[in-house]
Amino acid sequence: MTEMSYAPTSAGSPNIEVGPKWQRPDGELLAQFQRHSVANVGDALGRLGMPDGGITPLWDGCRAVGSALTVLTVAGDDLAVIDAVAHIEPGDFLVINGFGYPGRAVMGDILTQYFSSRGAVGAIVDGAVRDRDEIRQQQFPVWSRSVTPAGPWKHGPGAVGTPVAIGGVVINPGDVVVADSDGIVAVPLKKAHDIAAELAQIAESEQGMRTQAKQAPTK
Repeated sequence: MTEMSYAPTSAGSPNIEVGPKWQRPDGELLAQFQRHSVANVGDALGRLGMPDGGITPLWDGCRAVGSALTVLTVAGDDLAVIDAVAHIEPGDFLVINGFGYPGRAVMGDILTQYFSSRGAVGAIVDGAVRDRDEIRQQQFPVWSRSVTPAGPWKHGPGAVGTPVAIGGVVINPGDVVVADSDGIVAVPLKKAHDIAAELAQIAESEQGMRTQAKQAPTK
């Protein structure tokens, strides 16, 4: 629980790149995705846009929908993650490319407290985290590839607000990210309104199939 040797500031670090200002989805659009599962959103995307199943919820019942705040960090280093705190806006969903490295955690419970206090809805880490029990007690939604007690380095370099790849999927800042117990899906912002409209039809179709399944004759 001591992953930070200093508090995040708005000054930033000289070797952390910050991407150009990006558009975020509005709250009404995000609310439309709140009603649907990752599986259904993935179906609406042609079953694309879903990182591999190795990135899993840190605790049971994790669910979050938000606007991607992307972070690229050196494997086992959290300097870019710390700098990202200053860029959080309410509704942001941190998406952290830690190169899948399992040897050192790039965030723990103190950073999740910072995330939550700034209005972030969750964090996804293609890499390692720590302080699983404390994060579960906070009820802050986190998905990660691994868990380790080993703390991070703080040297950089890294980037905030630039495209990142996690689990084989490229996610851009401002994409709509939906995550639940099944996994994660990222919807490009330019497609989000069309996908949201299609989701209502998919949900209705699935409900019809469930009704048919319940009414199926048994032997």
